Amino acid sequence: MNILSPVAMPAAPIVRASAIIAAAHQLLAMLERGQRIDNAGLRTAMEIAFEASDASGVWDWKTAYEACECATVLFLRKYGRALFRKADTPAARLSALSKVSGLLPTHTRRSEESQAHQQFSTPVPLGLAAIAAAAIIPRDIVLEPSAGTGLLAILAEISGGSLLLNELAETRADLLGQLFPALTVTRVDAAQIDDHLPATAVPSVVLMNPPFSVMAHVSGRMADAALRHVASALARLADGGRLVTITGANFGPEQPAWRDAFVRLQERGRVVFTAAIDGSVYARHGTTIETRLTVIDKLPAEDPAVFPASSGLAPDVATLLAWIEAQVPPRLPVTRPDNARAVTGSAPRTVRGYLARTATARPTAPSSIDAEGIELGYDPVDWTPPEGANLTDAIYEEYGLQSIRIAGCQAHPTKLVQSAAMASIAPPKPAYRPMLPANITDLLSDAQLETVIYAGEAHSDFLAGSWTVDATFDLVQAAPAEAENAVRFRRGFMLGDGTGAGKGRQSAGIILDNWLRGRRKAVWISKSDKLIEDAQRDWSALGMERLLVTPLSRFAQGKPIILSEGVLFATYATLRSDDRGEKVSRVRQIVDWLGCDFDGVIIFDESHAMANAAGGKGDRGDVAASQQGRAGLRLQHALPHARVVYVSATGATTVHNLAYAQRLGLWGGEDFPFATRAEFVEAIEDGGVAAMEVLARDLRALGIYTARSLSYDGVEYELVEHALTDEQRRIYDAYAGAFAVIHNHLDAAMQAANITGNDGTLNRQAKSAARSAFESAKQRFFGHLLTSMKTPTLIRSIERDLDDGHAAVIQIVSTGEALMERRLAEIPTEEWNDVRVDITPREHV
Repeated sequence: MNILSPVAMPAAPIVRASAIIAAAHQLLAMLERGQRIDNAGLRTAMEIAFEASDASGVWDWKTAYEACECATVLFLRKYGRALFRKADTPAARLSALSKVSGLLPTHTRRSEESQAHQQFSTPVPLGLAAIAAAAIIPRDIVLEPSAGTGLLAILAEISGGSLLLNELAETRADLLGQLFPALTVTRVDAAQIDDHLPATAVPSVVLMNPPFSVMAHVSGRMADAALRHVASALARLADGGRLVTITGANFGPEQPAWRDAFVRLQERGRVVFTAAIDGSVYARHGTTIETRLTVIDKLPAEDPAVFPASSGLAPDVATLLAWIEAQVPPRLPVTRPDNARAVTGSAPRTVRGYLARTATARPTAPSSIDAEGIELGYDPVDWTPPEGANLTDAIYEEYGLQSIRIAGCQAHPTKLVQSAAMASIAPPKPAYRPMLPANITDLLSDAQLETVIYAGEAHSDFLAGSWTVDATFDLVQAAPAEAENAVRFRRGFMLGDGTGAGKGRQSAGIILDNWLRGRRKAVWISKSDKLIEDAQRDWSALGMERLLVTPLSRFAQGKPIILSEGVLFATYATLRSDDRGEKVSRVRQIVDWLGCDFDGVIIFDESHAMANAAGGKGDRGDVAASQQGRAGLRLQHALPHARVVYVSATGATTVHNLAYAQRLGLWGGEDFPFATRAEFVEAIEDGGVAAMEVLARDLRALGIYTARSLSYDGVEYELVEHALTDEQRRIYDAYAGAFAVIHNHLDAAMQAANITGNDGTLNRQAKSAARSAFESAKQRFFGHLLTSMKTPTLIRSIERDLDDGHAAVIQIVSTGEALMERRLAEIPTEEWNDVRVDITPREHV
């Protein structure tokens, strides 16, 4: 097995996971000999796997304990079934598993991550009790929403169940991917597991050990964290299925603080067993917290307020197993929905095959689906405006294909419109025919297919002129065509569709066209790392493997991107990371992966995030170029043959927003009469909005820009009012009073923080910035507060619409902030002492 260098470990979780697995294999040999693993032996295994000591910071002792847990999983996969056959009672199995657990070291050291996220894996003996309570049979589909390192999952696999595994923590999810290589591990917040899993994934058993009081992306403790996890998993469970959860001891129906919550849970599933467990069970895992095992069957309780009596506090797992055997009822018949399907890719059945796969595993994207493509057929047509129609009578005109007709394609599911200026001119008749799957007309609408065609048409040509690019990718200079290192830039395309036109699906279609032509690398850049789920959804909707869309964050800055093919997903914030010592910039890292002759697709989604790429003039003087915009330009300069697509619904609102659009040929060439970007900006600014409209129309006439949006024809509006309750008024008053206190003491706080100038007085600029930050935070807070207050009424309205057969589309707007601004503007600063009363909403929000 190749030993990974210590420098490569910390930043790339999937590589880090491989090293942990390598250490686990060394520890497995010790377990097989019945040898106790002490700290010295564990340290040796980790130093060999990571080629570094813990003092280097490459690994810590939490990582070492995870290697022990992985070794336990490997041991149980190899010997677990034979052990279960030989020991056919829970008590006998407990004895054997306790001996194995006794060979492992006690977790005496914690990391900040393990404490912050409450990453305490389930002890194997307690896991055996959960498995006994679940009564798993071979046809069961078992979901573990927070699978950790797989200690519960391997016991479920030994019992014959097929697995659905989810884990949000990146390194642990990568470990699961290598420990269970035949499965696809989902990586979503388990507190909303029902919202994220596909409709076809319907488990008959849920095994879970959720964080007791922490939530993903939420700072501080959340008292109802376990309840949220349990409620979401119960919603996903098939009717008649069984949920077994390990929680904190205080989370039980007999506890007054949780009784009402359990009453609500019993409207969907009945509690059939609950018992607390002494903290000594967790002692070897570094804590002595008391826990609880609760069993819920997915069948509404006859009386939600009635619960089974708790047996009290089990002093050990043996006692708990005896209670489970005596008190837990048999399983109910399971009813799955018609669209549910069995889990594919069950766990490997042979140790030899498993070891061969894990030993040769490389951190690469999943292999691509060998989709076959055919050239899309369409007919170019000559377009003329409808006779007698005056396109300027309306602001928007109904959208339709103008220069092409695509046989067999379907209209967009919702009516689209475009501005009258855009509708007054047709794009040129194209010649490019994209390579797409035979059933593409079932997957993309006519408007979406038109985008793929015109993007390919634009990418078939190069901009006028030749250029040289310096080593930093910042400086681009005109050069003779025969000059050394002279390059030509491929023409780009801009997609300016609004919400509802399916910009993500169109972007995926452009990538797929190039993919089927053999260009198996692409880059997809967007504003947020959360949008990778949308990119994966759009990619898989076209029949491709969703995990081919891989986040750049998997690979440490400065380290090679080890992907033979795939769609690399990055954010603008990540892209702007410059050189850090010996670590090259993120742009350079991507360029090294793609190669300087790369001619595949780069999607700049939400490209307006690169606005002000060249700097400009602001209300307070010159504005420096944005780091994100400069990084986007560097990537374009470094890859002149790349097929660039700009995606933004607000791309052509201001001329400065187009400074990043180097591939549209707006300046510096023969296509447009502007020698430089500065000349272009100055000319368009002088022309105002009318010039921007003419520019957009001319870009459409060239076939490199399209902008369509949803039609609101026939839309009716109904005002839904939410009447504030007394409790909501009290909450609002309390928060308003708190912000008033902060406001009244802001000057003193800045003085204490020494925000002063050289003369000892408050620095006016720093003071202004602090007040601005305070006001922004205040407005955002009250905006979220008001939105949350309105949510119950909104949900009831949605439910009524759904019952009436309608579909619900929700858009959150900042009306709360606008309300705050209006109310605060009416209050003189000197009256802030009374602001608690003055800004309370009076009637409705």
